Amino acid sequence: MSTAAVAAIVVTGVLIAALAFYLLWVLVILRHLVDTLGKVTFGVGAIAHRLTPVAPVIEDINTDLEKVAGAIEGLADQIAPVREAAS
Repeated sequence: MSTAAVAAIVVTGVLIAALAFYLLWVLVILRHLVDTLGKVTFGVGAIAHRLTPVAPVIEDINTDLEKVAGAIEGLADQIAPVREAAS
């Protein structure tokens, strides 16, 4: 075998080893990513579960705030003529 053939085989082996190392490194990163995404999914599910009882309370608060907004608008309508008369 010539020197060029041996060099070609060595270079090819080094390239294959480098690609194998790179692919294994990508595999490690992806496994870590899957683990992290699993934790995030679990956390989001836990937050959603804990917020479920809050929804009816928020609807009650929103209803009360709509009543307050209506009362404030009515008060503003009553005050407007007084302000115009004072000016």
